[in-house]
Amino acid sequence: MSKCMAVNAGSSSIKYKLYEMPEEKVICSGLVERIGHDDGHFVIKFNGEKKEETLPLPDHSVGVARILKALLEFNIIKSYDEIKAVGHRVVQGGKYFSKSAYFNKDTEEKITKLIPLDPLHAPAHLMGFHAFKDALPNATAIAVFDTAFHQSMEPEDYLFPIPYEFTEKYDCRRYGAHGTSHNFIAIEGEKYVKDSKDKRIISCHLGSGASLCAIKNGKCVATSMGLTPLGGIMMGTRSGDIDPSVYYYLCDEAKLPYDEVYDILNKKSGFLGVSGVSNDTRDVEEAAAKGNERAKTSIALWARRVADYIGSYYVRLGGADLIAFTAGVGENSAKFREEVLKRIEESLALKIDYEKNNELHGKEGLISKEGSAIKVAVIPTDEEVMIARDCMKALEGTL
Repeated sequence: MSKCMAVNAGSSSIKYKLYEMPEEKVICSGLVERIGHDDGHFVIKFNGEKKEETLPLPDHSVGVARILKALLEFNIIKSYDEIKAVGHRVVQGGKYFSKSAYFNKDTEEKITKLIPLDPLHAPAHLMGFHAFKDALPNATAIAVFDTAFHQSMEPEDYLFPIPYEFTEKYDCRRYGAHGTSHNFIAIEGEKYVKDSKDKRIISCHLGSGASLCAIKNGKCVATSMGLTPLGGIMMGTRSGDIDPSVYYYLCDEAKLPYDEVYDILNKKSGFLGVSGVSNDTRDVEEAAAKGNERAKTSIALWARRVADYIGSYYVRLGGADLIAFTAGVGENSAKFREEVLKRIEESLALKIDYEKNNELHGKEGLISKEGSAIKVAVIPTDEEVMIARDCMKALEGTL
């Protein structure tokens, strides 16, 4: 048995989960947030208990120190040497990584090169890595890349139709995101398609950030996010795919600098921008129920974009055996699942049990009926367990 820590370090937060492997038993989990502030927030959950604390968190190293101190303080571990591996979620692996990798000097240098593609997350991932490495020098460190699962795409699926020298010189292409989640769905979804020849799955990772993935025999063949997480479907604050001339037009007509327009497309668009209510789909759903027309429109626009991608991936895969809904919205919102399904059920010959759909909230289950041309399921994702599994592979020397 080995204890493995799964870490997701953001610009001002650290999510963590400690596993006993290979049993995949969660020993504890928690969150450090508001890093960089005097009123930082620390949470740890274990044995059915939850402990919270407000404290100054000037940087990531202080947050990591608080996590590790708590493990001893609450007798979760007796020694830091019990933690054999730490797996770090890394959003952007670029062209370099088609699977998880040991977090060594070469890996660090490549992630550093990729900062222009992911200026928000990459520096935070590196800070998280160093903070844990300094505190746990004997633990094996690995990097688990969101983009790695999508490296199996063919050129016609990842290339942009721009001058080829830009692709070659600047590595300007589709990378996708949420690959760890889509990979989990590919594995967990197999039980629904075990009798299918090609195991064709359309994975819908629908949260504040969202992407879809076309999967065939466990491999990604297409995904919706692009060069960065701004591409694809409409999201909480991101526009998703738009006519590129919109960018130039807004700069010119609104007299806005390009970086401000880019910020608007990333942080002030999507549900927030269209509804004018919130980036949180729960708030938007509530406003729509009260008759807010912009909220209604934002839901319809989002559902149409998701439905269109499902349709295109049905064609790309030559059919589909399973449509899987996952992540915050996909797992928990019957309303948003229904809005998508109503737009595709006739064309894809689906038979949906809407009563079952309404019952499922954060739980796994089929929501399609017998005789549906494609099975439809809700499958809660677990990116942390995928990180822990790769930690175990690293310890076994099979990474």
